[in-house]
Amino acid sequence: MEVMKQLNLVVRFLLEIMALVIIGYWGFQTPQGTFLKFVFAIGSPLVLAIIWGMFGAPKAPCRLSGTSFLFLEIIVFGLPVVALLLIDKTTFASIYGVVVILNLVLMKVWHQ
Repeated sequence: MEVMKQLNLVVRFLLEIMALVIIGYWGFQTPQGTFLKFVFAIGSPLVLAIIWGMFGAPKAPCRLSGTSFLFLEIIVFGLPVVALLLIDKTTFASIYGVVVILNLVLMKVWHQ
């Protein structure tokens, strides 16, 4: 069982990295000019990383708990699903969404 718990934490880390990559990809796919594409592609993941690092990461200085932490998780891991849907990557959005839900459920069940 410990191996499964550790694997779930690895999946969680990969989902965090993928959230940043997906948000950056979405930013680059926006139909605005080249300058705004780079602003969104770099700025959006940067803002998401700062918010997660400040309030959601395991060693965050102001780590949230309870309902507010769940709300943050829904935003941080839900935004990539919305971003993928906005750029017509529905299959990837579905796969990412299902993996996120399974991971969040296991995180709560195993008190990780």
